[in-house]
Amino acid sequence: MAFKLVPSLTALKSIRQFRCFPGAFSAVTSSGGVTVRHDRENRRFTVSLGSGAGLGECAVLRYRFTGEKEVDLMSTNVPESFRGRGVAAVLSKAAMDFLVDENLKARVSCWYIKKYIEENPQLGYKDLVIT
Repeated sequence: MAFKLVPSLTALKSIRQFRCFPGAFSAVTSSGGVTVRHDRENRRFTVSLGSGAGLGECAVLRYRFTGEKEVDLMSTNVPESFRGRGVAAVLSKAAMDFLVDENLKARVSCWYIKKYIEENPQLGYKDLVIT
């Protein structure tokens, strides 16, 4: 089962939430019981956080190509109720593994992904970053 993201604004909070809807994804990666879906067409990695069938919130890591073999890792967004559970780290790892698999380099605009790379030097992702 795959999902497509559609942004919606909550009436009570001025934060952006994402809902998962069926759609097309080109790759799936699993890590620690969490499934990360790579939507190559829309240039994002997602984790569906809802339970059961139907709509659920999604955590999202967005990127864009800035050159033939270069991407910008732009942002991560994890719904507030799921923060502190390692979801952003799983998304970051999936994105960095994508860089390795595709022989890409990255500019990292997202503060969280920068932190993830710095806090995990043993993974060797620092060599993939364009400064």
